[in-house]
Amino acid sequence: MSASDRAVLEALFQAALSAAYPETRMRHLLPEPPKGRTIVLGAGKGAARMARAFETLWPHPCEGLVVTRYGHGTPTERIEVVEAAHPVPDAAGRAAAGRILDL
Repeated sequence: MSASDRAVLEALFQAALSAAYPETRMRHLLPEPPKGRTIVLGAGKGAARMARAFETLWPHPCEGLVVTRYGHGTPTERIEVVEAAHPVPDAAGRAAAGRILDL
């Protein structure tokens, strides 16, 4: 493989990664703010990154709770991130589900 071939492949790889970032994908999908509260709920391996992206893109007040797999958490300011077991729920996941229902 030539150096130019490698450069093209690396550029394509970086473009694919950038296209998959929540910040990139969500930017044009956010609605106008509602009249009431904005509550963000989520679950899954990507939930914490999506919550962080939402906080970055959403200049209005919001709150919420997302549950992600252990090791997939990320710091957020307004949306709480809880790590729990996957695919079989553990006590942390069950407790988080109960808290989501209480919101």
